[in-house]
Amino acid sequence: MLAYLIRRLFAVVVMLVVIMLVVFGIFFLIPKWTGVDPATMYVGKQSDQAALDAVREKLQLDQPIFVQIWDFFKGIVAGRTYSGGGEVTHCAAPCFGYSFRSEQAIWPQLTDRLPVTVSLAVGAAVLWVVFGVAAGVLSALKRGSVWDRGAMLVALSGVSLPIYFTGMLAAAIFHFGLGWFDPKYVPIEESVTGWASGLILPWVTLAFLYAAMYARITRATMLDVLGEDYIRTARAKGLAETKVIGKHAMRSTMTPILTMLGMDLGAMIGGAILTETTYSLPGLGQAVLKAINERDLPVITGVVLITSLAVILANLLVDLLYAAIDPRVRLA
Repeated sequence: MLAYLIRRLFAVVVMLVVIMLVVFGIFFLIPKWTGVDPATMYVGKQSDQAALDAVREKLQLDQPIFVQIWDFFKGIVAGRTYSGGGEVTHCAAPCFGYSFRSEQAIWPQLTDRLPVTVSLAVGAAVLWVVFGVAAGVLSALKRGSVWDRGAMLVALSGVSLPIYFTGMLAAAIFHFGLGWFDPKYVPIEESVTGWASGLILPWVTLAFLYAAMYARITRATMLDVLGEDYIRTARAKGLAETKVIGKHAMRSTMTPILTMLGMDLGAMIGGAILTETTYSLPGLGQAVLKAINERDLPVITGVVLITSLAVILANLLVDLLYAAIDPRVRLA
């Protein structure tokens, strides 16, 4: 297990290096090769040559490509110093640069928004896993029943309806109509109840879509598992049905669910753009949407790197959980 963990950590480091190279190329090299100067994005189109040269010197855009790549990596790991026109600015690690619009360091801006997105993603993930898996298991156990058909109909509706529609509908009914919930983010350190009540509607909106998908996958996987030989053997030995399902069938069923959860939760950390936009939550999704509209490359770069790291770490955790959940993984 230790050797496996070391190999996975090494693979994580390699993957992060590759992702940083790709991200740097997409956001800083390709625009230059296609005739779009990042310095122009920084100072605006209505600028003279002297201002452009000063920005290129400050941001070190006039350096060779390999020097720029090295400075990019060094800034993330150990910080970076910008100098130009007699002005020296130090950006502490992890340094993703400075915003083209606000001219503020990227990392503090993203860390201020990160708790909002993490709260939204984790809370919704708990809901969609609990209710989605439970609905899928019950549908598999009662295949062809009214419950099975009704649950799959609701699941199909959840997959089909877009988030902004369900979000606006939930807000119209439960906030503006009944006045039960106010979808406004409150930091958890200020009030736990205010934090939870402000996120209930966003949680339910986001979880409805994913719970529907998880219910369908769980049902299909559970039906396959229930036909396995070891399940028939467990029943033939006289084990209680709850033990057969809970101890034996669920372990195999959870393997694809964990795989999906690692990908979905990691992507959610990167920003649930539609949900945050629907409820005006100040998270990473709102930040990246604004940065795209303003062509603020450093902010987009920072969000992409955070998203990539979240997906990689979530999948690493899932790989480690496989052995604990499915005995066949340990035997292999």
